[in-house]
Amino acid sequence: MLAIWQQINSSVCDLLNINPYIQGVICLTCINIIAVLGMSVLTGFTRLFSFGNAGFMSIGAYTCAILVVKLHVPFLIAIPLGMAMAGLVAFLLGSLTLKLNGDYFLITCLGFGEALRVLLNNIEYTGAAFGFSGIPGFSTPLFCILCVVFAFYLSWRLIHSRYGRMLTAVRENELAGRAVAIDTFRAKRLSFVFSAVMAGWAGALYGGYLQYIVPSVFGLGKSCELITTTVIGGLGSLSGSVMGAIIVTLLPEVFRSLETYRMLCYGIAVVLIIMFRPSGIYGFKELTISQIKKDFAALKNIGKKRELKKEG
Repeated sequence: MLAIWQQINSSVCDLLNINPYIQGVICLTCINIIAVLGMSVLTGFTRLFSFGNAGFMSIGAYTCAILVVKLHVPFLIAIPLGMAMAGLVAFLLGSLTLKLNGDYFLITCLGFGEALRVLLNNIEYTGAAFGFSGIPGFSTPLFCILCVVFAFYLSWRLIHSRYGRMLTAVRENELAGRAVAIDTFRAKRLSFVFSAVMAGWAGALYGGYLQYIVPSVFGLGKSCELITTTVIGGLGSLSGSVMGAIIVTLLPEVFRSLETYRMLCYGIAVVLIIMFRPSGIYGFKELTISQIKKDFAALKNIGKKRELKKEG
């Protein structure tokens, strides 16, 4: 099955003249989009901040890698199992910690992520600090794009369901939500588990893309990157999160020719986006046809006002 899938991907890439470098960028962008969609549901729609989603990525990555390499499970089965394992751990962790408020929950997630990274560094079965190698390259651009489409569909369906309205109620006013008989703890746990499942999905694809995983990749820096990307894209917006993930993934590649100053330029660009768009690129609205028409109308009104000022 893997050989057939890789052959189909090669045929499509050859037809469209997509070189290996572009294929790698597409895969990384898709992986980041999936992880950020989960973070968007958690942070943008429920207003829960977590520094532990990189840990859930590692659970999905290592679970999928062990199943595929050591137990010879097909990758189409191993990926959902990796997602399920990440979701199960999140369910257990959320049941214990989501009653904590504010910074306490944040610190708990931070501790979980770092403890998991240290644990993986010392487990010989998974390669310890040397990493886990020999993973088949199942994360092709075509497969990653299909995963993104399905992940966005699942996120959209969740947000626009009655459960999504529960999450929005928790974000706006948790106390008022309780007053109208909304089980806010259940809503927060649902959001937390969903974000972990998406992170596990991204982690499994990441392992299939690099064909090698190491615990240091899933550290605090990765969790910070996911939160930063969500804020840049815009809280409360799935399409904004997709835009944010694309920008944050492509910016380092755009500045790659600058060599030493590449990451400096990337950091400055991120700061400028946050300064001039504090609500994010598309915060609290979605990229729909009607919304695009409204944005164009607003731009036209701004242009007309400027012309009137010049005439005056």
